[in-house]
Amino acid sequence: MGDPGSLVTEGRAGERSWCLRRVGMNTEWLLLEDGNEVTVGRGFGVTYQLVSKICPLMISRNHCILKQNAEGQWTIKDNKSLNGVWLNRERLEPLKVYSIHKGDHIQLGVPLENKENAEYEYEVTEEDWERIYPCLSPKSDQMMEKNKGLRTKRKFSLDELEGSGAEGPSNLKSKISKLSCEPGQQVKSHGKGKVASQPSEYLDPKLTSFEPSVKTTGAHVNPGPAKVIELLRKKKKASNPSASQSSLELFKVTMSRILMLKTQMQEKQVAVLNVKKQTKKGSSKKIVKMEQELQDLQSQLCAEQAQQQARVEQLEKTIQEEQQHLEGLEKEEGEEDLKQQLAQALQEYRSLVEELNRSKKNFEAIIQAKDKELEQTKEEKEKVQAQKEEVLSHMNDVLENELQCIICSEYFVEAVTLNCAHSFCSYCINEWMKRKVECPICRKDIKSKTRSLVLDNCISKMVDNLNSEVKERRIVLIRERKDEPMNPAR
Repeated sequence: MGDPGSLVTEGRAGERSWCLRRVGMNTEWLLLEDGNEVTVGRGFGVTYQLVSKICPLMISRNHCILKQNAEGQWTIKDNKSLNGVWLNRERLEPLKVYSIHKGDHIQLGVPLENKENAEYEYEVTEEDWERIYPCLSPKSDQMMEKNKGLRTKRKFSLDELEGSGAEGPSNLKSKISKLSCEPGQQVKSHGKGKVASQPSEYLDPKLTSFEPSVKTTGAHVNPGPAKVIELLRKKKKASNPSASQSSLELFKVTMSRILMLKTQMQEKQVAVLNVKKQTKKGSSKKIVKMEQELQDLQSQLCAEQAQQQARVEQLEKTIQEEQQHLEGLEKEEGEEDLKQQLAQALQEYRSLVEELNRSKKNFEAIIQAKDKELEQTKEEKEKVQAQKEEVLSHMNDVLENELQCIICSEYFVEAVTLNCAHSFCSYCINEWMKRKVECPICRKDIKSKTRSLVLDNCISKMVDNLNSEVKERRIVLIRERKDEPMNPAR
């Protein structure tokens, strides 16, 4: 029987497909299938789940959506993501659809500190299916199915290990040594003896997916090598350090075996692909034989993973015992840290109160300065008002003393100036001259009268600035004098 991955490849051979090629990597490409909507994010239910190892919250739960429009053109939409979607170095507006073309650069999230590029950067491309398929990233539903399958296989393999306790790991080592080779050794094809030198990006995803599956076991079933080593380093004062050390050594040995088996499987897959290319029609027996060897390596890898799981469980028990011993020390350290935090918070509170007091004093000084400015402005206004009133009173004095007729005690109406330089109303001097032909002030004989237009104009302009009562009285006086018959002076 052939490999299912090869059947999928042969079924779509010769086709060209759109995908998002991850920049600088030959894995984790995102396939854009015609007629299907592609969702990308870190949450469940998306087409491709991206979980950042550096910054887990860099990718939103449903970060972006890619789908084809009515014309068949692929489009991208930012689904209100926190760190945004960038198309050709320009950030996209949320919930707005943008068309993408071959060669476009797509960036999910932003670069972290001291890094020029973001973690997830892609280039839109259209390639042959044979070129794309080995580099594709598994979909989220496929990953969930693989994780379930691996957990089931691990349960069976643990039962088998318990049943065959007499054989132990030595028998397993002998089986591995029969089919394994050194990690750096090259695998030769059975057909013509040529060295398999094809790069790892052309491997079948079914086999290359063991790498994430090992990581999955570390994330879901056991605490992982990094977490275990970190916990052991923190617990140097534990009650039984020798047991932890021996368990850690066994854990490292198992991990090295798993990595070696993975390398052998990849090299064997390269050899299978080379044989398939060299023998298109015949020599199917060689291909079947090599695929059988690959399946054997796969079963060995599963067994090693099961053995690793058993050792990790034992290591977890040891760590729990050591952790109980360290809880007392952690409580004491926690109390000291709490005291330091309280002291620091109190110091920050005091500094904040001092800063508020300084701000209050500054505000009070500003308010006092503004009040002083307002008082000065008020005083200046009062001075200006007093000066204005003084000018008006002076003008009234001038009008009353200098521009009033001595005969009628009113402002001049049609003022005339006598030969002695004294001025009177034209009406008043005419009435005066009916009795005496001499100046009412200096008693000189009146020889001439001259109309003074300057005085009339000046009085008219000054009266216009006075109150309405004065204006009305002057209008009535002028009307009455015009109505009365005027007798010319003799």
